[in-house]
Amino acid sequence: MLERFSDWHPSRVDLIARSEAPLIARPLYALPVGHRWGRRPGLTLIGDATHLISPFAGEGANLAMLDGAELAQAIVADGDDIEAALASYEAAMLPRSERAASYTGAGLDMCFNDQALRPLVDFFQSMRSGVEA
Repeated sequence: MLERFSDWHPSRVDLIARSEAPLIARPLYALPVGHRWGRRPGLTLIGDATHLISPFAGEGANLAMLDGAELAQAIVADGDDIEAALASYEAAMLPRSERAASYTGAGLDMCFNDQALRPLVDFFQSMRSGVEA
């Protein structure tokens, strides 16, 4: 690793040199954008079970917590009609998770394509200009 990045800034080379753990490549898993399932009485899914997405938009944990909160609200709002509560929850959750999956898919593509550096730099530059304004 040091050989590959030997021409980088000394502070970055030092960071690599001080690393104690070996680099371990891990796979990324995601469900297809728009993934849906058939309704089953008395059953629904939340979090990664329903919208497993790549981490390139920082949405996964936020979606899971929102799923739990909205499911609880739907159950309270619909009282004894659990099927209405589950249908209401899924009607809001599925389109929202599909949008998030699209964002993460775009982020994944931005980071892992043949010209990945340019769109990534442009993205962070656009974020920076918003902060400086």
